[in-house]
Amino acid sequence: MADSNIGTRSVSDPLALRALAHPLRIRLLRLVGREGTLTAADAARQLGVSHALASHHLRQLAKYGYVEQADAPDGRARPWRVTTTSFELDPAEESGWDAADALQRLAVDQAGRDVEEWQRRRPEEDPRWQALAGVRSGLVYLTADQLEEALAAWAAILQPLVDQAPIGHHDARHPASRPVSYALVTVPIDPTARGG
Repeated sequence: MADSNIGTRSVSDPLALRALAHPLRIRLLRLVGREGTLTAADAARQLGVSHALASHHLRQLAKYGYVEQADAPDGRARPWRVTTTSFELDPAEESGWDAADALQRLAVDQAGRDVEEWQRRRPEEDPRWQALAGVRSGLVYLTADQLEEALAAWAAILQPLVDQAPIGHHDARHPASRPVSYALVTVPIDPTARGG
């Protein structure tokens, strides 16, 4: 078992990509990461699924290196933990793109659910969080080089924050911090008939 699970994993193996491209596995991975360590029984309760189903999908995640067994504080429970705090999808073969595409759609769907949940509870939230949270969108004309530069700048801003308080490491977090879901979607779109 690794001493630290802080870092980014590049996933290129088509089988590993397909193993992750399942809605329940994504939910499990996110939950285990947020909790730090979690047993299959606790995960099943929180997600409203059977213990057997949670166990099966956690074992599948473990088979492809997304989770691993964590030390059990009581020696009896069998908690899981994530092996890394973030992922980059980098299909090595053409066959991996279908799974990578499915994972991207799952990430966008999850972001939409996070926005809906936020909108439901926003009236009870602190005004500062109300002002900061939400969706910012727009359109910009870029070359591929400029987009690459913008994505590198985004990562350079975010990575130190992740390193300071990675998911699952509750003792490293500022007491006032909260989990913040983010999704950066960059998609080239077809120009209009007039080139706009």
